[in-house]
Amino acid sequence: MQSPVAMNRASEITAVIKRAALEAGFDLCGIAPATDAQELEYFPAWIGAGHAGEMKYMEARDEQGSLKRASLARVAPWARSVVVCAINYNSEQPYSTEFHDKSRGWISRYAWGCEDYHEAVLRRLRQLDHILKNSLSQSGNESGELVTRCYVDTGPIVERVYAKYAGIGWIGKNTCIISQKKGSWLFLGVILTSAELAPDLPAPDRCGSCRRCIEACPTDALLEPYRLDSNRCISYLTIEKRGQIPEELQEAMGRHVFGCDICQDVCPWNRRAPVTTAPEFAPRPDLVNPALDWLAEMSAEEFRKVFRGSPVRRTKLSGLRRNAAIAMGNSSKQSLAATLEKLSTDKDEIVSESARSARERLRESAV
Repeated sequence: MQSPVAMNRASEITAVIKRAALEAGFDLCGIAPATDAQELEYFPAWIGAGHAGEMKYMEARDEQGSLKRASLARVAPWARSVVVCAINYNSEQPYSTEFHDKSRGWISRYAWGCEDYHEAVLRRLRQLDHILKNSLSQSGNESGELVTRCYVDTGPIVERVYAKYAGIGWIGKNTCIISQKKGSWLFLGVILTSAELAPDLPAPDRCGSCRRCIEACPTDALLEPYRLDSNRCISYLTIEKRGQIPEELQEAMGRHVFGCDICQDVCPWNRRAPVTTAPEFAPRPDLVNPALDWLAEMSAEEFRKVFRGSPVRRTKLSGLRRNAAIAMGNSSKQSLAATLEKLSTDKDEIVSESARSARERLRESAV
């Protein structure tokens, strides 16, 4: 147990960190204790059920064979506190559920900006990390004794769990972190630190009896409240899934070519979500509702140029063209038939096979 003096010093440093987080451009900042939260107890069972799909990095294990993400105390025994920061990326553009032109694809809202969010958030975290070290040094702690690690979707930690215990928001039934004031359009970044900081209270769950996200998911990826099967999630299918997408899921994917926002679009807590002030996340017009035929016939050179520094690069050119072909098959737009016919003989087998299935769906829609 900390002494009154140590507790007072921890509170003072915590206040400094929170002010600095806002000055760095974060919208929310909270502190969680670096203990194993009860939500992590379900992680091994989730992995064991195969719900992580092909995301093998989620299954990373330590030398004893235990899942790293299932125990922060095991992978970072030196950590005492988790600084959790959140930054809003919402924009004024309508939601995917409000667009109806099926000849155009949907790129997830978070990928519209001019810079990859990993870099934008990490830059701010490092600025905050520097202030944390200085504050501890000035309070009588030698900076050399302090251990910190900054992560943005890259560390052995389930960020949204610690965001809950840091008071950032609760974990919604769609498994996204939801802030009562900011909604769910949030990027998270964390700093693990060996410093004892003053923790915040966990955010209470305010989903209530609402099931809109579950009912709106076209692929039934939300098996039940708070439980997601990645294998059926459109975001996973369009970004992480390599090779062919199961044919039984293709029609339900609609016009999504990178990610999916539906479960957040229908969330009541996003009705009044504020618009971001971060310039890096201002939407590029060419990435909001792009033409499907443009994406499907994109060259490697154009892909590199258009998506330089963008999260869209994660799906790779083959995946993006595959997704665009599938979306064209779901469009009912007979004007896209010629493009699908051409793609059906593409040298990329993943694209050609997807185009052939899409061509058949398009033909059936004309009957």
